[in-house]
Amino acid sequence: MNNDRIFDGIAEKFSSNIYGTTKGKLRHTLLCDVLEPYLTTPVRAIEIGGGTGVMTAHIASKGHSVVLTDASKDVLKQAETLLADAPNITIRHQYLQQIEDLDSFDLVICHAVLEWLDAPFDAIDFMYKNMKPGARLSLSFFNQDANLFANAIYGNFDYIAKGMKVKKQVRLNPKQPLSATRVVEHCESLGFKIIEKAGIRCFHDYMRDITHQSSKFDDLLTLERQYHRQAPYLWLGKYFQLILEKEK
Repeated sequence: MNNDRIFDGIAEKFSSNIYGTTKGKLRHTLLCDVLEPYLTTPVRAIEIGGGTGVMTAHIASKGHSVVLTDASKDVLKQAETLLADAPNITIRHQYLQQIEDLDSFDLVICHAVLEWLDAPFDAIDFMYKNMKPGARLSLSFFNQDANLFANAIYGNFDYIAKGMKVKKQVRLNPKQPLSATRVVEHCESLGFKIIEKAGIRCFHDYMRDITHQSSKFDDLLTLERQYHRQAPYLWLGKYFQLILEKEK
């Protein structure tokens, strides 16, 4: 737990890198699209590693009760400002492994957390073990398969040959991307029922003319929405999203 990557000291840079870009805006929009059908009736939700609370705010705006957790005190300070006027949100400073009431929630959100952990599959195991039967988990993570594909397009062959590892880790680069197929297999082996699979940013990050990411954003969003739940495109998403259910 102590070696997991958290964002104390770089919270503002973290926030601007994620939500101040087309890639962040697109990611958030697509994640919300996939979640939408599971927010039509009242749920008690918890967001694990929810950072500044952008997704928490979205869920709470639909009338749901949400607990926001994160291991970084700095990002939670930003969350407190963003969520100050939301009466149905509770903020808790804690690591995933410190959550003792996971079985009291109908919906667990864990987006862009696994890739920052030393033992991501242990985290999945923890969530499955402690969720109540019938509860759902929205799990999203940085896709190692798409990362390899992108680096091949960029011509980074030496980097791929070295296992896509660098000597000096940049703090905002995920430390441990995960293979989408491996995560799917692991979740199924635990007993999770896979309700939905989706790629997040299946086209955006591969565009040859990156100015189109902004100038043609609406067209790009339409294309992503059309294809990001369909094979083979979903497997190319720079992030991968699963809706899982712990069967009763």
